[in-house]
Parts: sequence; C-alpha cells; structure tokens
Amino acid sequence: MSPNNTRRLQRSRLSAALLSVLITPVAGLAFAQDAAAPADQADAKNLDTVTVTGSLIPVTEVETFTPVTVVSAEDIQMRGFQSVADVLQQSTFSTGGVQGGQTSASFTQGAEASNMFGLDPGYTKYLINGRPMANYPALYNGSDVFNNISGIPVALVDRIEILPGGQSSLYGSDAIAGVVNVILKKNLDQAELSIRGGWFSEGGGDSVRFTFADSISSADGRLNTLFGIQYDERDPIWGHQRDLTDSYNNDGYSAAHPSRDFVVIDALDSSYYFTDPANCSNVTGNFGGTTQRWNRPGYGEYCGSFESPGYRTLRNGKSSTQLYSYTTFDLNDSVQLYAELMGNYEDVEYATGSNYTWWGTSSNYGAYYDPDLGALVNLQRSFAPEDIGGLGYQDIMNTDRNKSYTVTFGANGYLGDWDYNVFASRNEYKLNERGWQRWADPIEQYFSENVLGPELGLDPIYNAYPVFRPDYAAFYQPISPADFAAFTGYTTSEARTWDNLLRAQFTNGALFSLPGGDAGFAVVAEVGNEGWEYNPDQRLLDGGVWGTTSVNGDGHRSRYAVTSELRMPLLEQLTVTASARYDAFDLDGNTTDSPTYSLGVEYRPTDTLLLRGKYGTAFRAPTLADTNQGVSGYYSRNTDYYRCSLEGFDPADTEGCTWDSAQYQGSQAGNPDLEPIDADVWSAGFVWAPTQNFSLTADYFNWKIENEVDQISADQLLLTEYFCRTGASGSPITSCDNALDWIQRDANGGLVSIFTPKVNVAKQDLEVVTVGANYLLDIGRFGSLAFAANYTNNLEHTVTPTPGDEAIDLLRDPYYMWIYDAYAKTRTDVSVSWAKDAWTTTVYANRIGETPNYLAYAGGGYDYVHESGASAGKWDAYTTYNLSLNYRATDDLQLSMMVNNVLNEMPDDQASNYPGTSSTPYNNYLYDVFGRAMYLEAKYTF
Repeated sequence: MSPNNTRRLQRSRLSAALLSVLITPVAGLAFAQDAAAPADQADAKNLDTVTVTGSLIPVTEVETFTPVTVVSAEDIQMRGFQSVADVLQQSTFSTGGVQGGQTSASFTQGAEASNMFGLDPGYTKYLINGRPMANYPALYNGSDVFNNISGIPVALVDRIEILPGGQSSLYGSDAIAGVVNVILKKNLDQAELSIRGGWFSEGGGDSVRFTFADSISSADGRLNTLFGIQYDERDPIWGHQRDLTDSYNNDGYSAAHPSRDFVVIDALDSSYYFTDPANCSNVTGNFGGTTQRWNRPGYGEYCGSFESPGYRTLRNGKSSTQLYSYTTFDLNDSVQLYAELMGNYEDVEYATGSNYTWWGTSSNYGAYYDPDLGALVNLQRSFAPEDIGGLGYQDIMNTDRNKSYTVTFGANGYLGDWDYNVFASRNEYKLNERGWQRWADPIEQYFSENVLGPELGLDPIYNAYPVFRPDYAAFYQPISPADFAAFTGYTTSEARTWDNLLRAQFTNGALFSLPGGDAGFAVVAEVGNEGWEYNPDQRLLDGGVWGTTSVNGDGHRSRYAVTSELRMPLLEQLTVTASARYDAFDLDGNTTDSPTYSLGVEYRPTDTLLLRGKYGTAFRAPTLADTNQGVSGYYSRNTDYYRCSLEGFDPADTEGCTWDSAQYQGSQAGNPDLEPIDADVWSAGFVWAPTQNFSLTADYFNWKIENEVDQISADQLLLTEYFCRTGASGSPITSCDNALDWIQRDANGGLVSIFTPKVNVAKQDLEVVTVGANYLLDIGRFGSLAFAANYTNNLEHTVTPTPGDEAIDLLRDPYYMWIYDAYAKTRTDVSVSWAKDAWTTTVYANRIGETPNYLAYAGGGYDYVHESGASAGKWDAYTTYNLSLNYRATDDLQLSMMVNNVLNEMPDDQASNYPGTSSTPYNNYLYDVFGRAMYLEAKYTF
C-alpha cells in the first residue's frame, strides 16, 4: 500500500469548508445534505494527505500558496466538454487565439493546442499523471515546440489540475505560463462501458465515441490493474456546410468578388487581361456549376466562382484510439511497484481548399512576356473539384498520422521517516504527414505543352523574363481527372520526438518540528535525454514539389536536474515554502543551464481566510528545434507596404493596392547560440470560505519575461521596411539595417524573399487577475444547487521586440493584438447545476470579452474609418451556453444528453467588418462557426 495512505491527519476548518464547495455537480446533493453538520464535526474529519500540483510535499490543506484550478471528470461531463483540448481551450486562462484544426494550411493543422493568458503554447508545461508529455514532432507556426493535447483519453480522466504562474523551480523548463497536470484514473469500483454519439444542427462533424474500462485485483488484493480503451471517430466540417464560409463575404464593407480561378494578371500593375475566346463558357461547370465571367472594377475581367471557399475543411476529420493501463503490486507493507502504459493512434484528415490548390506562372518564371499583349503577365488558375474527379476535394485530403506511447516503471514506499518514489519512463511520438502535392516538373511540363507553348526568347523590357504566346483557349479549359492525377500525388514526411527520464524523489513530512507543526522536505534528482528529428519527403527539399518547401532538422541532448522543497509552518497561522532547482542541458558538448527558485507564503489569520503569495523565477531552455532546425522555406503572401506607398496607399488601408497580396519565398532557421528565456513571476491573493458552502478566491499574477526567442513576423518586417525606406513614423520591429538585409527585392523592386530569424531579443511584461467562486445551496426536498464561476482579466501585456524598442501594448494596440494572438482581455465562465434524486442538470456559459475588430487591426487603431463608412472598433462580448441532462435510470445505467452552444451562436456579426474578398470573415483563431452540437450518451457499469 502507498505509505501516504497510512498517515491520517486533520484538516483545518478552511480546508473542510473548501472541500464541501469544491465538489462536482453529480455529488452536489449528497454534500448539500451533509452541509448542515456542526462545524466541530467538520473539523474532526480525518482525511488523507494529498499531493497537489504545485508542491512535492503531501499536505492536508486543499488550498496552499499556489492557486490550483481543478476540473473534475464530472465537470467535464456536465459542462459538455468533448476532449481535454475542449477543457483547456475554454478555460478562462485561455485568453489568446491558437492555430489548429480550424486554421487552414497552418503548420500543425493536424494538432490541437492551447495557451495561457495569450502566451505561446510552448510556455505551458503539460503533464500526464505528473510526468511530462512528449513534444509534438512538427513545429507550431513552423518554428516552436509545443504539446498536442488531442490524444488524451478524456473518458478516462479523473481530473485536470491547472496551475497558473511560473513553476520552473519544481517542474523545470517550459513552466513559465503555468502547468497543466492531466490525472488519469487509477482504479474503478466497477467496469464501465459507454457510447456517445453526436452531430451538429448545421451539418457535418458527426461523431461517435466508445469507452471501456475495468479494474481487476488478485485474490489477496496485492495486485491491482486498471485497463481502459477509448475510440473516437468524427467527420470533418466543410466550409460549404456553414453560411459564413460557403462563399466570399457578401456582407463585407466592400463589394464581394469571387475567386480568380482563371485570370491573366499584368505583372506590373495587377490589372487583368481577359483572353478567353469562349467567355468562360468552357469552365462554367467548375465548382458545382458556379463559375462565371466577372468584372472587378479597377482590375478587369476573369473567370471565377463565389463558392470556391466552401471546398475546405473548417474542422478536421479524425479517428483515434487510446489505450491506458495502470498497475500496482504491493511487494510488502513498505514497498509498492507500479507500471503505467498509455498509447495513442490517431488519423487526422483535412483539406486546405482551392486557395492552396492552384497553378500559375509566377512561381516558376516570376512573369512572362506576351508579345501580342505587349506586356509582362502571369497566368493563374485554381483546380476545381471537377478537375480532381471522383469526390473532388474529399479525394485529395491530407492525413496526419500520430502514434505515441508512454511507458513507466516505478516503485514507491518508505524507509523510516522518508517516503520515496523512483521511476523510469520513456515516451515517444511519431508523426507521419501524408500531404497532397503538385509535382514541379510534371505540372510545368503539362502547362508548357498544353498552354504556354515553346519559349521564344527574353522579354524586350528587362531582358530577363521568358517570352510565350500561350494558347489562351486551352488555358480556359477544365482539366481531365487523368491529367490532374498525372502531375499530382502525395509526399510522406516523418518526424519523431522521444524523451527518457529517470527520477527519484525522497520526502519527509516531519523533518523537524516548528511552532506551527512539522516541517516537510522533499528532494528530487532527475537524469534523462531527449531527441527530435524531422525528415520531410526529399522532394520537398530538392524542389520536386511545386510551390511548397519544408524544413528538416534533428538533434538530441542529455539533461539532468536537482530539485528541493522545504515547507515550514513557522506559526500555526503562518507557513513558508521554499523551493530551488538546477537544470542543465548538454548538446554536443555545450552546456546550457539555469537555476530557479521560489518562495511561497500562506497566512491564515482566521479559520476561514487564507492570504497567500509567491515569488519565483522561471525559464525555458532553447528547444532542439530552436537550435537544430534547418533552413525552413515556405511560400506566402503579405502586403508590400513600401510598394503600396509608391502607389499612394497608406499602410492602414491598402485595399486596391497592386501589391496588397504580394507573393514571396520566406525562410527561417535554428540558432545554436540561443540562450534560455528567463522570467520573474510573482503572485498574491486570498481564499475566503466563510461557510462550508461558499468559497471565493482571487489572485494577481505578474510576469517579467526576458531574453525571449522571437521569430519576427513577415508582416511586421515589411512594415518596418516601409518606415525605413520612407522615413514615416511608426513602431519598427527591428533595426533598419536588419530589415533591409532580411528583405530581398529584384531589379524591379519586386518582393523576392524574406528571412525571419530566431534571436534572443524580445521581452514581455504581463499582469493578470483571476477570480473564482463556488457556492452550494441545499434546497431541501428540491435537491441542491451548485454554482461555480471563474474570471480572468489581463490587466497589462506588453512586448518589446528588440532592445531599445518602445514596448508594444498588446491589449490596447489592435494591430499588434492580432499579430501576437493576444486577442481577449477578459474571459469568464459560469456553471449552475441542479441535482435531485436521479437527475442532474447543468447550464454552462463561456464568455469571451470584447476583442478588436478587423478594421481596428487593418487600420492600425480604433479611430480608423473606412471610406465605405465601416469603422474600427471592438466586437461585442461573445457568449455560448451548454446544457446537459443526466439521468441515473438504474444503479448501473446512466443516460446523458448534452447540447453545446444551445443558442447556435455564430460570429456572423463580424462579417460586416471584413472586406468582400475575405473567405473567412471572422477571427478563426479565437471563434468558430461549428454552431450547435448535440450528444447522447449511455454509460453502463457492471
């Protein structure tokens, strides 16, 4: 048996009160009926010591100097969360937007991420049963290491503990924003079998989930094993299944224009030449018969469709299987052996849509000269589902296959007055990316033979571009599925991360006596190694793929750490806890190390009030991707602010500028000389529980993060170049020397390439307030009501990109608020549960505070007014409601119905603040258009 279970201590009145209100809705009735027990009886309850995330030393207090938010399995069920990602992305701590399955063509579209307080996803430490998760092998936004939180079996979760604030003195690197510890079940009283099915009222996204779990024990009770399996499958949601995304924005502040599916573009002024002798009649069957001839004022005519945006996925399709087992064996009265295994196999499917499924001459030639037109021009055409054949875009979906496992063997027990826990673990994550591609040589050969014809020399203007007399009638033609298949196919890229860890912890809960009680002490030693490798398909590296490149990289390093924590009850009302840690990483003989420490204080002036505070340091070591990433190439488009200024456009309004969407080749690479990111973090707050039925917590957090590894965004770099070349006032992101060196242009001033390196330059300052309240009301024969609320307010958040720069206000400067994903200043959730007899009902509300609208971002401020009359400003707060109903039909059968987003809330009011050329007229990093979802579940125990 675990040695901690033999030590029974009394909880204080504050702890007993908190225990009564920090309960799950399902258990609410039982606790409510017990709430009337005399206070002295509550004080007298003997309860086990527990180890709470944020401390190594077991304590009897529910709340300590470290604020911990606990989301129980019952909370997950009653609030309608469908995954661990749902829980964390809807947490009030998650105030920033993230890329993922809802973001077309992101670097990690097959993964799901979360953040805390708008800080990068990689700033949060994720643990499963107290052990670090494996890093996702692909890089978030193409550059950063993070954790994919989609492969955790939510039906087997016991609780999720969320600990905000810097925690590196206990958990090491990455724990700057906070720590999330997902604790899975260790035993079950009965076997459980459940099935859940779901669908969306707007269509798409149908899902089903099966779960089975059971515990078995030997006859003598010494051997105990829990085994669980979860299987999930869900259909994708397509753009054409939602009104807001099935076509270009018809509600925008500018006229809606269909996609340029067949267009001849003047390479110098971006106007269009219409050269189709058939007036688009040969391609009117494309995109479901919606392609027509259109005229865009100021540009010219072309063939296109309003409905091409609908041919992309808004939410990934997915099938996954997770296995989990936890086994203990009591070797004797003082030693317990344990083993843990968790595996995940997941296929994620998605389509990026016609915006990323096209061919044009600009990629290979830059431009060509047509002597009949007497101009430098470019051809551009997208591929319609009719070109693809079969099921269209459903037949060319990308698939990310994730396979991961974690295995742990350990022993815990006690030696005299010391408890110990020693384990060895290994986790490994493999990613296989099967991506649809266009083959460079075959696609160019096809269009050369069928459209461009032979090269006729060099242009007479610059003597640099090829001359062609294209067969334009052949250009404005559908492509047969056989021809399409001949120049397209799939690449397979593989990536892997692994982590080995040997850890030993020794704890003494009564090292010596103090006036307030026994002092506790813990010491931990860790040693391990980790690796990362990313091996793209060779064709992505050697130019064999048209319009797409990739990045390779690999590295491994050893690491070790020593941690200690001392908890000292100096007085009955006053406890001080100190911890310190030393981490070192060895990469090819170069050692990067960082010491961290923290000091926490708990003061209980009365039995019902806790005052608490903490100061500490935190760090993030350079990741293997930071140091060992190869040159990463990509193609993208951004506003060329400098060339737009030559046409008389201001950066705040570049609509109609020839270079409003200039294509370029971007690159980035790792830097082996990077140093750790450092942070000072402190917090102060209180917990007040005047009765056993009510508690209120409030905490203030302050971060000062320095030496950040930052990759400058291309948009910011282009804006800086504009400031440097024109002398206009503004906030440059780096020096003019860097901007002019990192942006390359051709002889005509055209944008060629942009290099956005990683450097230790940035710093951030962040201030946050969090509030939580719980209340339990016994309403007699009508059952009980349980209320819970959480609130986060980002008071200040500034970034200083490079030394000497002015700090950027991420909460008040709407342009940078979008750039850095720090979208929501406030976030709130509230739940109300009613339990009576066999019924439990919960209403859960989640509110995202006001965020800047698109014109505030594009116009660079809240006072901007577009010529159409549309104004910069803020979008109203956005609230969704979930409703759940649980009925225990028998002792063994529970039936549940959940309706998420009951009112079918959509961000459709944002569309009027986007231009008509937008295919995603809402902020898809923070909001979604999934709409109302309904789920039915049956759980049977036996």
